[in-house]
Amino acid sequence: MLSFTYDALPARVVFDAGAVSKLAEEIDRLGVKKVLVLATAQQWAVAAEVSALLGSSFAGLFDRAVMHVPVEIADAARAEAANLSADCILAVGGGSTTGLAKAVALTSGLPIVAVPTTYAGSEMTPIWGITADGVKQTGRDLRVLPKTVIYDPALTLGLPVPMSVTSGINAMAHCVEALYSKDANPIVSMMAEDGIRALAQALPRIVKDPEHAEARAQALYGAWLGGSVLGAVGMALHHKLCHTLGGSFNLPHAEVHTVILPHAMAYNTPETAEAMARVGKALGTRDAAGGLWDLAAMLGAPVSLQAIGMERRHLERATDLALANPYWNPRRITRDGVRELLENAFEGRRPSTQIPPH
Repeated sequence: MLSFTYDALPARVVFDAGAVSKLAEEIDRLGVKKVLVLATAQQWAVAAEVSALLGSSFAGLFDRAVMHVPVEIADAARAEAANLSADCILAVGGGSTTGLAKAVALTSGLPIVAVPTTYAGSEMTPIWGITADGVKQTGRDLRVLPKTVIYDPALTLGLPVPMSVTSGINAMAHCVEALYSKDANPIVSMMAEDGIRALAQALPRIVKDPEHAEARAQALYGAWLGGSVLGAVGMALHHKLCHTLGGSFNLPHAEVHTVILPHAMAYNTPETAEAMARVGKALGTRDAAGGLWDLAAMLGAPVSLQAIGMERRHLERATDLALANPYWNPRRITRDGVRELLENAFEGRRPSTQIPPH
């Protein structure tokens, strides 16, 4: 008999072309007066444009966000918020910026407004991560869930194609693991499958035409779904591996997800046939893991760890770190299994896990 629990997370979403123009209105709804804007150095120009929409509510711009939220940067941003007496954090950018905003909110309780410019999905989750001494610690706390998320597809038009592809596949990873999560339920599974489908259809069009407005909107919609399911249920081996590889070896976040996902899918397929059938359906293939690898390769994304800077000598340590405090996973995690998975991902081998027809 069907049985599940579903907790809807309390977040407001505004999704529309030109939606960023409503920023001041959304800030007023929260009743805040001094907004600290966060961004990466690369996103400074976009953040400055968005900051101008705040008017007198703009308190300052901190543009030092980087991947994996190093604790030193988190501390600096917290100090800046305190020095400016900020009562709200505005994150403009991708997962690095949103992650930094969460680090500030975690200790200060300040509300976050997020304006995503990538397909990271972090803006829809209460999950935080901070890296200290080469190890990325993650946790879950409703204080870090943004109060309002403004999705404006126009802000993603300038996202370079390679990052669009890997960021989109990162969003797919959230959807894939949600389908076989121990907390999976029919609502999340429906959203996850639709998210995979939306991204699989949008990304090839973005590669052909980076300014295709409809494709950009469809990809951002898929990313919203991916972030929503990531926030609603627990993740498994794939995310543990990506947190390990990113936090401990400073590999680029979205690219790591892109490389690892097909191999994590292949590892878990023996225990997740129904979920993989849904992934395959969304991708238009009976070979979910191989089909995802094919899609990434077709879109020009990296398909090996060595292509994104991993060194073979680090595979053993990566295996050990991944086995320390492992996440729940549908298939039993073994050292040999994880080591083989990482070896295949390092070499960029195509996995194949054909699902038999029902």
